Amino acid sequence: MKKSEIKFTITRDDKKVPEKIDWSSSDIQELTAASNAIMIALWDGKERNTLRIDLWTKSMMKEDMKKFYHQSLLFMADNFERATGDVEASQAMRNFAQMLGEKMNLVMENKFFALKND
Repeated sequence: MKKSEIKFTITRDDKKVPEKIDWSSSDIQELTAASNAIMIALWDGKERNTLRIDLWTKSMMKEDMKKFYHQSLLFMADNFERATGDVEASQAMRNFAQMLGEKMNLVMENKFFALKND
C-alpha cells in the first residue's frame, strides 16, 4: 500500500497571524510551494461532521480572496457532481457562484442565468 503525505508549514507573527504558508507533497519530490491561503475540509465519519482549517496570510489581497472563494465554489460544484452524480444540485451551486461572481465584479453577467431566474 502506497502512502502520500501533504505537509503545510505556517509561519506566524508574534500575534499568531499567518505571514507565510508553504506546502509540499511526498509525491512530488523537491517541491515546496508558497501559498497565500488554504481551505481544508475534513469529514469526521464518527461524528458525521465537517472539520475545517481556513488560513490566509497578511499579504492576501482582498481581490485575490474574492477570486479564491469564487473559484473554490466552482471547484466544489464540479467535485460534488463527480462524487454524487447530482447534476441539478451541482448546477445550482454553479448558478450561485455565477451570481456571487457578478456581485463581486469578477465575471460578466450571464444573460441566460438572469433570464432563467427572473
